[in-house]
Amino acid sequence: MSEFTIGQYYPENSIIHRLDPRVKLFGTLVFIVMLFVVNNFIGFGLMALYLFVVVKMSRIPFRKVIKGVRGIIIILIISALLNIFFTPGKHEVAHWWIFTITSEGLVRSAYLVVRLVLLVLSTSVMTLTTKPNDLSDGLEKALGFLKVIRVPVHEIAMIMSLALRFIPTLMEETERIKKAQMARGADFESGNMFKRAKSLIPILIPLFVSSIKRAVNLAQAMEARCYNGGNRTKLHPLKYKKRDAMSYIFCGVIIASVIVVNVVVVKFLGNTFVVF
Repeated sequence: MSEFTIGQYYPENSIIHRLDPRVKLFGTLVFIVMLFVVNNFIGFGLMALYLFVVVKMSRIPFRKVIKGVRGIIIILIISALLNIFFTPGKHEVAHWWIFTITSEGLVRSAYLVVRLVLLVLSTSVMTLTTKPNDLSDGLEKALGFLKVIRVPVHEIAMIMSLALRFIPTLMEETERIKKAQMARGADFESGNMFKRAKSLIPILIPLFVSSIKRAVNLAQAMEARCYNGGNRTKLHPLKYKKRDAMSYIFCGVIIASVIVVNVVVVKFLGNTFVVF
């Protein structure tokens, strides 16, 4: 099974699953924006607490949500090292050859790692609790006002829906191809970085070919069913309910609390790069 959770749906009968997809899209957008507004570890702790509450309410096992982080562990390590060794600052911690570690670099690296982890976790929660079709309908409904200026909202929503739908499929296809190549004697673990990268070619070429074939088959199936874009009716049209209104209030609480925490920390501590 793939460790990449974005695009996968986890069926459950929780209040988060039953929320309108427009609310979840807006909430995820607010959460991501607030992650980049936060400038101290108290704020990050508060954001993590909000995410913990949402995951708990969704009834999704934490190990299922955390799996999404494993897929970006290499990106996290590389990004953290680049920030540690190449961030200039006034407070030098260590120096070796051309590398200088500063306290500002350490803090910025920690900020980056926390932001990326929380970003992936929040996005995973949204897709784990929302079916791809519902997500597409919510995006189309939320951006419906753009139709006035002739933006192809329906087509954009459809593209997003298909992309999310085929992420797990492509990951499973990659795993199958890798196991098939290993059964034929392929080695993906030994050697230096360049040798390992070269060994991925027997995986990437079949994956690329199968992806093209799958896209062609999908296009032919849609044409055979006379699919022509917008002006489609919905079997279950989206309607806001009381729980959706409460969720919007919760989003407002997140925004207000982050702003207050930032102001308080700056006012009383004066330095946003303090490690708590």
